[in-house]
Amino acid sequence: MKLDPSKTALVLIEFQNDFTTPGGALHGAVEGVMQSSNMLENTRKLVEQARAQGVTIIHAPISFAPGYGELSPQPYGILKGVVDNNAFVKGTWGAEITDDMKPESGDIIIEGKRGLCAFSSTNLDFILRSRGLQNVALAGFLTNCCVESTMRSAYEKGFNVLTLTDCVAATSEEEQRVAIEKDYPMFSHPVKSSELLAALEGQQLADASRGY
Repeated sequence: MKLDPSKTALVLIEFQNDFTTPGGALHGAVEGVMQSSNMLENTRKLVEQARAQGVTIIHAPISFAPGYGELSPQPYGILKGVVDNNAFVKGTWGAEITDDMKPESGDIIIEGKRGLCAFSSTNLDFILRSRGLQNVALAGFLTNCCVESTMRSAYEKGFNVLTLTDCVAATSEEEQRVAIEKDYPMFSHPVKSSELLAALEGQQLADASRGY
C-alpha cells in the first residue's frame, strides 16, 4: 500500500500541555509511556516531514468551559478523571497545544471535541470528505481511549485508517501493549512513523495490518 500525501490526513489527538508537559494535570499518568516510546519527539519529526510532503495536518484538542457544564453532573470513567484533575479547561495553559506541536499555517484545528472520539461533536468528517482525504493517520492520547475511539469511528466511516504505534501513549505499558497488539489491527493498519513516511514517499507499505 502506497499513500498519496494529497489524500492523507495526520490527526493529532490532544497534544496539549495537560498531557504532554511537566506540570500538566495528567502528565504524570502518561509520562512513563511517553518516555519509553519517545512518542513526542517521534511525532514532532513526523509532523514536520509529513507537512513538507503535503499531508494535511489536523489538530484535535479537547477542552471544556470552567465548571464542565458540557458534561453530566455525575461524570464517570475517564471523563470523571478529567474533571477530578481539573484538566483541559478552556483558556488555561493546560488546554493549550504543546509548543512542540504548535499549529502552523495551513494546519486545521478541529473545534468542539468534548468526548473521546474526534468525530463526535466536531466537523472532522466533513473536513476530511470535503478535502478528498481518504487516508487517516492517528497519533496522540490516550492509546486505548481517544485514539482508539477515533480509530473505530474512522474505520466504520470507510476511511483507510493507520495508527502510529510510536506516536501514541497510554497510562501504563500494559494498556499500551494490549491496545496496539490486540485492538489496533482489528480497525486499522498499525504502523511506525517511519513506515508512514516511507509509504508517503511511494514505497510499498508491507503487511500493514500487523501489530507491534
